[in-house]
Formats: sequence, structure tokens, C-alpha cells
Amino acid sequence: MKIAVLSRSSRLYSTGRLVEAVQRRGYEAEVINPLKCYMNINSQEPRIHYMGRAVSDVDAVIPRVGASITFFGTAVVRQFEMMGVYSINESVALTRARDKLRSLQLLARKGIGMPITGFAHATQFTDDLIAMVGGPPLVVKLLEGTQGVGVVLTETRKAADSVIQAFRGLKTNLLVQEFIKEASGEDIRCLVVGDRVVASMMRKAKEGEFRSNLHRGGTASPISITPEERATAVKAARIIGLNVAGVDLMRSARGPVVLEVNSSPGLEGVEKATGKDIAGAIVQFIEKNAKPWKTRTRGKG
Repeated sequence: MKIAVLSRSSRLYSTGRLVEAVQRRGYEAEVINPLKCYMNINSQEPRIHYMGRAVSDVDAVIPRVGASITFFGTAVVRQFEMMGVYSINESVALTRARDKLRSLQLLARKGIGMPITGFAHATQFTDDLIAMVGGPPLVVKLLEGTQGVGVVLTETRKAADSVIQAFRGLKTNLLVQEFIKEASGEDIRCLVVGDRVVASMMRKAKEGEFRSNLHRGGTASPISITPEERATAVKAARIIGLNVAGVDLMRSARGPVVLEVNSSPGLEGVEKATGKDIAGAIVQFIEKNAKPWKTRTRGKG
């Protein structure tokens, strides 16, 4: 079996670990930069070319599609699917996960616990928006933000109004979200593979910061999660349609609340914090599930 990791760089930790895990299982691995692919889209023989050659020998792909290349990256995954290649996370699920608003709406529809959330586009009715989600303290987020960028904690109504007004000037979409005070700057990243949580870590914000992102100086440590947290993480990933997902939870007074479901979770932080071989678990999942995909009708879109 040959497995392609769709990634822009083989030097990235997650990409390297996946390649290592594929080779350790005795399979062939190749890193393919999705931005350098070009496609022949037709109903009879859909094809992908990469670096001057046709890609025709891949059995499965592991998409590592970053937010900045979502549109083209998912198009490449979709083309592989049309060619009968198994993708551990399908293109529809990738698109769904990357749309934060759609994800939240899907999770809410299925009864998943979440922080109270308001959504707006450059609204001038900031007082009503603030009141709608219960008043300050609030977290105001740019919908397109990643790794804690474009996320602001506002502790007073005046501060919330000022931040919303500033974001309004950008003519962008924004989320206004309840601040879970009892979480004390901590959240839990659950790594879901298939129908189980294979690893979980507690992320804690650095002193004076409320964002727990490791990229912003947060720290990580292994944690034992509750059965309710485990079930919530698995259900959230399933609702979005992901076989591999990073599900971010907070412990609130009313139980676990889901902050986000990530379709391309980084492996470095969680592997180093827990000592778990997540890359290996991903490859083993492909090993069990790729073959049936090859027998399905070709041309599925």
C-alpha cells in the first residue's frame, strides 16, 4: 500500500511523524504538496498530476490541509476521492470543519454542549449582540482566526463594544462567545481517531493570558478525561464527519463544552505531552479501512 501525506512541507513535525509511521508499518510513503498538484476533471478518467507526472499509484491520502489553502487543498482531496483513493478525512468533512460557524451550528443541532455564542457580520447593534449572549465577560473572535489570532477577552461592556466596533471596521464575520470563567484559562485537546480518543492533554494559558494555544506560550500536560468528555469528543468528531480530529473542550459548570473541532490537528504538542504514538494510530486506522474504499464505485464525488 502507498499512502500520500498531503502537506506543503516534509519538514513539519506532523508530516514527518506520519511518514515515519507509514514506513514503520511496511508501506510506501510520499509527501505531496497539494498546491503543486494540477487536475484533469472528467467523468471517465479523473487524474491528478504532480511535479510533471501522473499520480496513479496512491491507495490512501492523509490530508494536512492548512486554513490558508482550504479551497484548493480540499479540491485535491476531492479529486483523489473521484479516482477511488481512500482519504482518512473526506473532502466534505474537511470543508465542514473549516467553516467554524457551520461546525457550531451542526454541533448545536445535535445537542453538543457549547459556550453561548452569537454570530454577526459588521453589525451596528452591538448592545443587543452583547446582551444576546449574556453580557460580559465575553470572548470576541474573528471567524477566520487561527491559533488564537483574532481572539480577544473583553471583561466589561464598554470593552466588548469597543472590540466589536473595531472588528466591524474590518467588514468581517465575528463570533461573540460566553467566557467560561471556571475553566481558569485551561482547555482539553482530545485527539480522536475513528471512534475513540487516543490521547488527551490539558492546555493551560501562560500567566496573564487566557488563550491556551501552545503557539502563544501555553503549556501542555497529559490528563485523564471523564467518560462524558470522551463521549462528547467522539460524538463531535462524528457529527462533523471526521475520522481524525482534534476536539477542544472546556470544563464548565454545566459539563464539557466544545470550542472547536480541528480537521488537521498538530501532533507535536499532544505526542510530546502524552508520549502516545498518534501517527501510528492514524496509519493503523487507514490499514483497517482503506481496502474497502478501493472496491467502491469509482467516480464518487
